[in-house]
Amino acid sequence: MNFVEELKWRGMIHDIMPGTEEQLAKELTSAYVGIDPTADSLHIGHLVSVMMLKHFQIAGHKPIVLVGGATGMIGDPSGKSAERNLLDETALRHNQNCLKEQLSKLLDFNSDKDNSAELVNNYDWMKEFSFLDFIRDIGKHITVNYMMAKDSVKKRISSESQTGMSFTEFSYQLVQGTDFLHLYREKNCKLQMGGSDQWGNIVTGTELIRRKESGQAFALTCPLITKADGGKFGKTESGNVWLDPERTSPYSFYQFWLNVSDTDAEKYIKIFTMLSQDEVSELATRHNEAPHMRELQKKLAREITIMVHSEQEYDAAVEASQILFGKATSEALAKIDERTFLAVFEGVPTFDINKQDIEQGINVVDLLTDNAAVFPSKGELRRLIKGGGVSMNKEKIESAERVIKTNSLINGKYLLIQKGKKNYFMITAK
Repeated sequence: MNFVEELKWRGMIHDIMPGTEEQLAKELTSAYVGIDPTADSLHIGHLVSVMMLKHFQIAGHKPIVLVGGATGMIGDPSGKSAERNLLDETALRHNQNCLKEQLSKLLDFNSDKDNSAELVNNYDWMKEFSFLDFIRDIGKHITVNYMMAKDSVKKRISSESQTGMSFTEFSYQLVQGTDFLHLYREKNCKLQMGGSDQWGNIVTGTELIRRKESGQAFALTCPLITKADGGKFGKTESGNVWLDPERTSPYSFYQFWLNVSDTDAEKYIKIFTMLSQDEVSELATRHNEAPHMRELQKKLAREITIMVHSEQEYDAAVEASQILFGKATSEALAKIDERTFLAVFEGVPTFDINKQDIEQGINVVDLLTDNAAVFPSKGELRRLIKGGGVSMNKEKIESAERVIKTNSLINGKYLLIQKGKKNYFMITAK
């Protein structure tokens, strides 16, 4: 597989330094991507650069993931309007271990081949670096004029914000350049990849390698991912879409991809799946013939949910989707775990009741009016029940005399009430 050609058709190349393709054709090459370890989980914004590494490894080259333990203590000005929170070493090591576990699903760290993936932390070589060593060995090789010319620096200095840019942030590109220099020396790493906002920092590294080692290193960046409507990719009303199932449930993860626009689906399926060019082309053709079937979105959601989570989690997410959007049974409802159940019915009006109130049994009309004000009056509720318009846990309530006990609770604490086809209410027994 030609790595550069593969990325080109996928729309994953923004800038590429001359000579990069020739270097990859010449020999097995190591390349690295830096990941900020300020959280103990990746989010889908990280996936673009990780997918670049995945293609890189499949093409026979060696991927290196650099966890920015040292740079995480500083903060990167690229595209930011303010400094980030800084972390201590204990938090950084915890985050590193969590990220490695997630990355292991996407990259092969255990291969006995020369191109087995590797994870490094720049804190390991930066922690012993004294300030005097740094300004002597690194600082003197890059001029202030060169650093000031970078877009990320110019934007922060010329911005209307009164905060300006600290020396710590200003020095960031030198620290990142030092990483590239270290990996060039220790791992024979000749390529750094990242988002297009990192171009200036990456090129500083190639320049440092040229001046210090008389060596040649390369840079390749991908476009920053955007949404067709101009909104920020990877963000929802509740925040980032995380890979950690405790932060973003597999159901919510699946739903995020299922609900992207047609335009975005056609772009994302090239970036976030391993489907071939022919498969993507065929899918796009079928989708355009019957857009209402949403074939692109369904395939995208399937491929990426299985890749990040598992086929079992994907199947569970599809089944959970049927509960809200299709015909589902009470058995299907009872099968889903609490995390998925809460994700499916996020935003549904919720009422709390005392669990003791139903341990002895309680009349359904009293429960849904007195204990939980789901319905405004008992008379209206009785009429709705008689007309077959009220369901509990996906089963119609046949009689206003029905008694509800704890054995009706989903996951031991929830009752799902449905008025008509679309109006859901949740009762939580505490």
